[in-house]
Amino acid sequence: MENLGASLDLLLNWQIFVYLPLGVILGAIIGAIPGLTITMAIGILLPFTLFFDPLAGIVLLLGITKGGLFGGSISAILLNVPGSPAAACTMLEGYPLARKGRAGEALDTALWASFIGDLISVLALILLAGMLARFGLRFGPVELLALVIFSLTIIAAVSNAGLLKGVIGGALGLFAGTVGLDLIYGTERFTFGQPNLYDGIAFLPLLVGLFALPDILLYYFRPAKEAEIEISGKPEQRGRLSRANFRMVLPTILRGSAVGIVLGAIPGVGATPSTFASYAIARKTAPDRKEFGQGALSGVAAAESANSGTGASTLIPLLALGIPGDVITAMLMGAFFFHGLAPGPNLFQDNISFVYALYVALLVSSGVILVVGRFGVPLIRRIVEVPRAILFPMVIVLTVVGSYAISNSMFDVWVMFFAGFVGLAFRALRVSEAAFLIGFVLSPLLEDNLQRVLIISRGDLTVFFSSGIAIFFYGVTTLVVLFQLALSLSQIFRPAGRHDSAISESASRAETDGRRSTS
Repeated sequence: MENLGASLDLLLNWQIFVYLPLGVILGAIIGAIPGLTITMAIGILLPFTLFFDPLAGIVLLLGITKGGLFGGSISAILLNVPGSPAAACTMLEGYPLARKGRAGEALDTALWASFIGDLISVLALILLAGMLARFGLRFGPVELLALVIFSLTIIAAVSNAGLLKGVIGGALGLFAGTVGLDLIYGTERFTFGQPNLYDGIAFLPLLVGLFALPDILLYYFRPAKEAEIEISGKPEQRGRLSRANFRMVLPTILRGSAVGIVLGAIPGVGATPSTFASYAIARKTAPDRKEFGQGALSGVAAAESANSGTGASTLIPLLALGIPGDVITAMLMGAFFFHGLAPGPNLFQDNISFVYALYVALLVSSGVILVVGRFGVPLIRRIVEVPRAILFPMVIVLTVVGSYAISNSMFDVWVMFFAGFVGLAFRALRVSEAAFLIGFVLSPLLEDNLQRVLIISRGDLTVFFSSGIAIFFYGVTTLVVLFQLALSLSQIFRPAGRHDSAISESASRAETDGRRSTS
């Protein structure tokens, strides 16, 4: 009862009532605007949350994530341009429906699928994270080291440019994480006599520069006639989802939610693969499967339920084990640390009232998505049409102010700009920024636990295999690496052929639209 009372005190804060709906609204707007991404939004706003209460700041960022997952469907249905890669399948079925004058039905389907998928995902987080955290309490330095090594396999999964480019990005991230004073002995490393680097490269300016600036720089570096997205065919919203159609798509929504929860909880998978998997299943099982490709409500339902089903399930490995499952949870991990909270099993021991309050806030945010989607779509649609020439200068101002506000230091601003040009180079060389960030976040964990194991064992290497849990993670790591190698080799030696699969077509279309949206 004491913990519940403390949780209630955390929730009865005016900041929660303001920032929770604000985060969902901002996320829906940002997700609906092609060219803006959830990672960009979190990177820009993360420094400002340091001035909020911990729960309010983290709830704001989670609201942006949840709203953004739904917002991508708005432009996918109305403009035939997915606001996020995960909305590619929504575009395949939603835009044909809009061309038929059924945009309202498609948006309603996306809204209910997002609401139900998100709600079930939060319930799964509540049920599974605590059990996994209790298991995590059995972890010592040896087990944690094995877990971190396994987590490095996420690097291959988050890289869209191939295994080698992912490994390069992850290795650079691991190297960048060693800058500063040694964690054990206090030795200077790669500081070049700069006191501002003694504590390492500042996480938030690096994050802002790496994910917010490259899209803006690309916009200004490219010819003016390529800078704006051509928008055509803006159909009016007509009709609402009938009860009969809702009953028809409900099994698809529940199935897609389950797919999103399972795949979202696996580190490195995330929303986009979950969406394509759910869409592929729906093509074979949905009652209106014959309409797929021409405008099927079940296609929209399958994509959006799986998309939102990952919203809370990606937090399961983060909260329970302290391991980020994708780039967004890696950014959220930084937010936890900056508010003095360490994700992992100890979070459930030392800050259980915070965890309970977070659960309640996540449940409430599911309802906020429903309200925002019901009443906010007409307004969001008009915001989508704001020219980038007006939008991006405001974004640049926010990045500079946010980076400076962290420690009132211009050095952080220069770090942010430097990281922006590094991100631009990564784009040109097709090196994964997400892999770099994962490596940067995991670098201190890897180094700290490795040194602790070696100090405790006095250099005895057999200690690495002294735990059954550690051996299990080494085995899983080996299997994942072999699978990734086999997958990469199969792609290299696979003969060129026709891509007659609808999923392959949608993936290609998503990549093309993504490039257009960032221009």
